[in-house]
Amino acid sequence: MDAEVLTRVTCVARVLLTGMSGAGKSTLLAELSHRGYEAVDTDYGGWTLPDGRWDEPRMAALLARQAEVIVSGTVDNQRRFYDRFDHVVLLSAPLGVLLDRVARRSGNPYGKTAKDRAQIERYVAEVEPLLRRGASVELDGRQPVEELADAVERLLSAT
Repeated sequence: MDAEVLTRVTCVARVLLTGMSGAGKSTLLAELSHRGYEAVDTDYGGWTLPDGRWDEPRMAALLARQAEVIVSGTVDNQRRFYDRFDHVVLLSAPLGVLLDRVARRSGNPYGKTAKDRAQIERYVAEVEPLLRRGASVELDGRQPVEELADAVERLLSAT
């Protein structure tokens, strides 16, 4: 077994990918899933309750049963789970990049309206600094997805 495979097999870690809409969380999560990691995008599949918070019992159960998982999401109550993650990764990008990405993406209507775009601008000013304070690592979402996935894999292997 080569060193890369050995590292992948013996690595046990939990990572939270967080950041503003348009930062590239879903794209990065898809790449990590393609590389064989257990990945959960909490924007889909009923992880988020109508009030916009994670379903805490469901998230707690996931983290209790999964020794290695990469979770993506940005919600009000995520901080309650920070101690269960080995790394909290903030994926960031300048406001103009975020707004351009949400305007062009398909499959997620959020960010298409003027109201959504104003909300994103407010979240960048008010919420992103809070995410930054809670993050163990910040990655630049403008980097190629392959490089971002490599960086997350290095975090996993360093744990």
